[in-house]
Amino acid sequence: MDSKLNVTYITLGGYVEVDKYGYLYFVIMLTAYILILCFNCTIVCLIWMHKNLHEPMYIFIAALLINSVLFSTALYPKLLSDFLSEKQIISYSACLLQFFMYYSLGGSEFLLLSAMAYDRYVSICKPLRYTTIMRKRTVTVLLALAWLVPACEVLIQLIPYASKTICNFTFKGIICNSTIVRLHCVQSTVQNIYGLVGFVIIMILPVLFVVFTYMRLFTVAYHSSREVKRKATQTCLPHLIVLISFSCLGAYDVLLLRMDTDFPKIIRFVMSLQTVIYHPLFNPIIYGLKMKEIYKHLRRLFVRMVYVLPIDSLVKL
Repeated sequence: MDSKLNVTYITLGGYVEVDKYGYLYFVIMLTAYILILCFNCTIVCLIWMHKNLHEPMYIFIAALLINSVLFSTALYPKLLSDFLSEKQIISYSACLLQFFMYYSLGGSEFLLLSAMAYDRYVSICKPLRYTTIMRKRTVTVLLALAWLVPACEVLIQLIPYASKTICNFTFKGIICNSTIVRLHCVQSTVQNIYGLVGFVIIMILPVLFVVFTYMRLFTVAYHSSREVKRKATQTCLPHLIVLISFSCLGAYDVLLLRMDTDFPKIIRFVMSLQTVIYHPLFNPIIYGLKMKEIYKHLRRLFVRMVYVLPIDSLVKL
C-alpha cells in the first residue's frame, strides 16, 4: 500500500514493457487521441452547422460522437502519463471516477443506439406519423434518459465501493473496469447481483430492442418499394455495425473479465487498447462514410480545405 496524505494508491499491472516502449506507446496514443478529437468534433460541428442535418437521426449520431470524445477525454490523459512514468499507479478515488465515466458513458452508448433504432423504425415503418412522434421534445427526453439512466445506475453501484476495505493493491489492467471488485477484501454478493442486473438493463435489453426493431424494420422494407429498401439499408447498416462492434467489446469487459480465468497480460493490454482506440475512431469513420448526407458535407469541407483555402491565402498575400 502506497499512501500519501491518507490517499490510497493502486498499482496498474496491465501494462506490457512500458519501460522499453513507453515513448512509442505515448506517440501512438497521443496520435490516436488527436484523431479521435478531430474526427468526432468535425462531424459534430457539421451536424450543428447545417440545417438539413438537424434531424433526430443526426442529432443522435452527434450525441454518440460526443460520447466518444467524453469517453476518450476521461481515459487518455491518465494513459498518456502512464506511458511516460516509471511506475503506473492511480489513486483509488481516481480509479472510482474512471470506473464511473467508463461505464456510464458506455451504457449511454447502448441507449443512444436504441433511440436511433426507434427513430429509424418510425421513419421507415410509420413515415406519415414520423413528424408527430419524433418531435423535438421526444428527442430531448430520449437524450436525457440515455445519459441519466446509466449515470444513476453506475453511481448507485459505485457508492458502496468508496467505503470498501482494500486488500489487493495491484490492479490487473490499465483501465479501472469491472474487475475493480477484486481489490476488495470481501466481495458482496448483493453488489455482484446488482452489477449483473445493471448489465442486463443497460446492455442486454437495449441490444435485444435494437435487434427486434431492425428485424421488424427489415421485414417491412422487404415488402416495400426499392426506395424504402435502399433507405433502410443506407441508414440502418452503420448502426448495426457499430452495435455489433461495441457489444463485443462490452461483453468481453463485463463478462469475461469477471471470470476467474487469468488471461495473459498481452491479451488484457490489447483488448484494453481496442476499447480506447478502436471504437472512438470507428464511430466517426462509419457514420462519416456510410451516412450519405454527412459524407457529402465532409467531402465539400475537404475540397474547400484542399483547394479554396490555399487560393484565399495566395490572394491575401
